Amino acid sequence: MDASVPSLDVVRELAVAYCNGIHHSRTEIFETMCHDRFIMTAVTGSGGAQFWDKAAYLERVSGREPFPGEPSYEILGVDVAGDETARVHLWVDVPPRRFEDHLGFIRADGQWKLITKVFRTMRGPALEG
Repeated sequence: MDASVPSLDVVRELAVAYCNGIHHSRTEIFETMCHDRFIMTAVTGSGGAQFWDKAAYLERVSGREPFPGEPSYEILGVDVAGDETARVHLWVDVPPRRFEDHLGFIRADGQWKLITKVFRTMRGPALEG
């Protein structure tokens, strides 16, 4: 990472890359972005949750076809604390669903790495075509 680029900008760029990677089913983005100890948690309602590690997450991403067109997402907030931890709140469409994601990043060996993803599923746009 270029030390002259503020961490907030770097984390925001990672969030955009994340959304593009989701839309285009680009596992190589997540192989690099995700920390080896990455954990994903799906909030299933009524206090329930499902959990996946990095390997299971990569399998989920690679198990579907990329979507046509441009990605649909919105970054709702980015917060960097002390250049060591960061969080991103966003939504990204995976038709016919929309996922609201809370991403947690840490600095590991001088690079920002995605360490946690907590998400819920919402109603999203219909599939076109």
